[in-house]
Amino acid sequence: MSETPESPSPDGTPPRDISLTDPRALRAYAHPTRMALVGLLRRTGPFTATRAAELTGESVASCSYHLRILAKYGLVEEAPGGRGRQKPWRATAEFTNWPRHSEDASVAEASDALSTAVAERYFERVIRAKEQRHQLPRAWKEAEQFGDTFVYLTPDELTRIGEGMDELLRPYENRGADPSLRPEGARRVSVLRIAFLDREIPGEVPGTDAEGESGA
Repeated sequence: MSETPESPSPDGTPPRDISLTDPRALRAYAHPTRMALVGLLRRTGPFTATRAAELTGESVASCSYHLRILAKYGLVEEAPGGRGRQKPWRATAEFTNWPRHSEDASVAEASDALSTAVAERYFERVIRAKEQRHQLPRAWKEAEQFGDTFVYLTPDELTRIGEGMDELLRPYENRGADPSLRPEGARRVSVLRIAFLDREIPGEVPGTDAEGESGA
């Protein structure tokens, strides 16, 4: 079953994470419009299905349907006020988690499909940002990051790098919910963290080193 997030904290802010483990929830969230709606609600919500249609280019009926599906799996919920299509919706958490590995074949398949859908959305956003980059002030052009690095790591080392990046970014997370914490000139920045085993070189098999001996 998908896990319903914890109740909001006393100050009204949503919990940090919601975890999806039900294959039905994983498949439901993989829809591009639903991912877009959750992302928009986290950044600019609460809003109604009418406003969602304006933001996404979808019809009001379509947005209303997708919001109800998201609510079914605990990703959004009705916010106070409004009625019918004018009722506002809000995200239930700041981030969505799903299994990176599962012995359950249905969960593993649905998780992989969701990861692929999210990666496609990431890179659509990257391409859009690059196409609009000429509109940025020089300071932002010089500050933006775009590149890659190849390093030799063990699974434990790669895990620690990910944890270190989480810690590095955590001090800035509260600025999303509390505008008073944002210094002058601060703008929303998307930080993508993608690291994967390189499988492009012929003869290198995952799980072994270059000489073919078992890895640590």
